[in-house]
Formats: sequence, C-alpha cells, structure tokens
Amino acid sequence: MTPLPVIDAHHHVWDLAVRDQDWITGEELAPIRRTFTLADLEPEARAAGVAATVLVQTVTVAEETPEFLALADGSTLVAGVVGWTDLTAPDIAETLAGLRALPGGDRLVGIRHQVQGEPDPEWLLRPDVLRGLRAVAAAGLAYDLIVRPHQLPAAARAAALLPELTLVLDHAGKPPVARRTTHPWAGDLRALAALPNTVCKLSGLVTEADPRTWTVEDLRPYADTVIDAFGPGRLMFGSDWPVCRLAAGYTEVLDVTRELTRLLGEDGQRSVLWDTAQRVYGLRMPAA
Repeated sequence: MTPLPVIDAHHHVWDLAVRDQDWITGEELAPIRRTFTLADLEPEARAAGVAATVLVQTVTVAEETPEFLALADGSTLVAGVVGWTDLTAPDIAETLAGLRALPGGDRLVGIRHQVQGEPDPEWLLRPDVLRGLRAVAAAGLAYDLIVRPHQLPAAARAAALLPELTLVLDHAGKPPVARRTTHPWAGDLRALAALPNTVCKLSGLVTEADPRTWTVEDLRPYADTVIDAFGPGRLMFGSDWPVCRLAAGYTEVLDVTRELTRLLGEDGQRSVLWDTAQRVYGLRMPAA
C-alpha cells in the first residue's frame, strides 16, 4: 500500500549565530544546543515522506516571525508559519496586517505565545490578551496553545469566550507521560476538546516520556485519550523536530504516530497526517 501523504504541522529551526535560544539550558537539552536549519530538516522530512510542513515560533522576539516568513518564501517544504507577536499590543491588528504584507506573508497561518512560561495560570483570560486573540481571529489566523496541564482549564475558558477563534493545542497539552499518570490532564483535556473550535497536535509525546527508555506502549494511553477526545478530524501530526531528537529521530516519531493511529484506518490516518492541518491552517502547498 502506498504510504499516506504527510504534513508535519509542527517543527522548529534556529540559528544560534543569529539569536540565542535561552530556553536550551542544562545537560538534558545539551544535544540540541546547536543551530538547526531547513537544510538540516529537508532531507529527513523528504526521506520520511513529508510533503509540507508548518514552521513554529521558538522565542518571544518580534524579529523571528519576519525571518520565518522569508524562509518559507524561499522554501519548497514550508507551507505555513506560526509566528509570534505581542497579543497585548494596542496595534496588534496593524502588526498582523504588516506581517501579511512581507515576503512570505501569505504563509502566515497562526500566532503563538509561550503561555507555558507565564506564571499566571489564567494569563489567557486577561482582558488585553483576549483582545489580542480576537484580533488574531479577525485576521483569519489560528492560535497555537503551548500550555502545561495546569493551564488547560484557562485555555478551555478562553476557547469558550472566543468561538470565532480556532485554538490549536500543541503537544497534547504536555501530559505527564514520564510520571505514568493521566490525572488531572485527561479530564481537563476533554473539557477543552468539548469545544468545537479546538484542535490538537499529536506531537511532543516522546519528549514528555523518559527520553531514554520510552516505548510505544508508554505513549498509548495519552494518544488514545487525545484521539477519543478530539477525533481524527481535529487532530494533526507534528514532529516537534529538532526537539524530538532528544528522544527519537524524525522517521521514528512519524512511525510511532502511524502506529498509535493505526486503528483509525486509512481515512482516519489521512485526517491526522494531512487533512486536518491543511484545513485548519488553510495551507497552500509550496511549489515542488
């Protein structure tokens, strides 16, 4: 059987000669404390059968998004960019319009902020943040949620307040895989998934597990919960490359995703591996 086509809806690149990645600290992250470029990614992605990708922000720096759009503009692989801008800025609507006018601006498909690093668990519910999120929706963009499990309730409340905005949960909300528990993550995830304007990335699970000893069966309870909560029509695959390299190679992550979604059948897998990302992000495939 011919392998299903794949969109990788979540990966990163960074150049340490241009900008430090101040989150890459400590011995555990040392293997990825180097520059990773699209030239590094492309052979791995092509070898895995990936036809298009979504490049996702890494740092809270305004200059990164124009750089990513320019990369996408010159790429035959990157179909979309999830960038960063200050949600609380009074001129956010004008900023988003300006990004759209840049080279590669047609590849801007979403915005993300490192909510996981905010000390306020209800940061997403601040009036100035909600105002910014409404501007993201008005611009026709999605909003990627990078949150930790304790922030899922606020994410669900924000989604309920903003039915016009599509919220995409990155890395399944970072479940406690290494601790081998699903509580309270599973219940809070289901509350978020009950809202029709939410989508989830089946991504990042290998690095939430023990990176040295994880198995597919360690990941299965979390993947099964996500699949049951969202259904294949609201799930998309993401490699989280190069962060995934802490625990698994690119092809291995994709193979694990195929195994975890095998019981969905061909149509369900096609949704996870292609259809959801293309629909939610409105991707136009780069020219080959």
